[in-house]
Amino acid sequence: MRKKAERRWTVMLVPHGSGASRAVEVSQTFVKALVGIGSVVALTFLVLGIAAISRGVSITRSRALENENRLLADEIQRMRERMVGLRDTLNQFSEREQELRLLAGLNPTDKTVQQAGIGGPAGTWSERDSLATLGANGQQALAARVDLDQLTRRASILTRSLNEAYDSLSRHQERMAATPSIMPTKGWLTSAFMRERVHPILHLARPHEGIDVSAPMGAEIEAPAAGVVTDVRWEEGYGNMLTLDHGFGLVTRYAHCSKILVVRGQRVKRGQKIALVGSTGLSTGPHLHYEVWVNGKPVDPVKYVMPDAIVD
Repeated sequence: MRKKAERRWTVMLVPHGSGASRAVEVSQTFVKALVGIGSVVALTFLVLGIAAISRGVSITRSRALENENRLLADEIQRMRERMVGLRDTLNQFSEREQELRLLAGLNPTDKTVQQAGIGGPAGTWSERDSLATLGANGQQALAARVDLDQLTRRASILTRSLNEAYDSLSRHQERMAATPSIMPTKGWLTSAFMRERVHPILHLARPHEGIDVSAPMGAEIEAPAAGVVTDVRWEEGYGNMLTLDHGFGLVTRYAHCSKILVVRGQRVKRGQKIALVGSTGLSTGPHLHYEVWVNGKPVDPVKYVMPDAIVD
């Protein structure tokens, strides 16, 4: 059987200027080879181009990551420097906290309690192992986390301690406001607190459960502390008598008044005028009989008078 002839093509080459045209005859096999070589060359250039572009993108990303890591490292360093300042501030607060506790009548914070704010982070957290494997920046971030946990615990301890001191000082302030620390009237002490004395009128031995302060008729009597008027009445022997309840088990009584200026249930402040000196009841002259009772028992009022009056 006769073999089929291979297809062939003739290509005419015509110059732009002068010169004879040329005819070039090419076979189908040559054309296929030329197309194959062209495809391989084009594919090669395409692969090389993609690789070049990918490498350029990788380099750009690498540089961007390096820049981000550098910025992150700088920020971590600045944060740790600020933590040093914050630690110094907490140390100053800690010193003040110890002073406040002493003023509040509390024991200083135990050293073992203070140590609770020192050391590594308590418990576990998932980022710890990951940070430890991230090189220098990871180590810096881990150290910053440890410092932050420490400062947080110290701040929490200080907050609880300061709240306790504040509550104690508030209670002390309330108690001091309720403590009869000033003399109710200006005058001369004519009779002291005694377990037993001879009454100047009755001439009988009996307890003297307060002090007598001689003062001019109508002299002002002031509340020695904040309190509530619980009793205003005439009592045999004491005449016009006034009673104040200051809380905390403290009660004061004022006898022989010529006039009482407050009413039952009224709240008074330290230094407020509550009555006038008189000579009502069994009395040899104008004076104030002043008593202080603590938890239902009479005590010497002079022991409660402070050299410098407390002003609310």
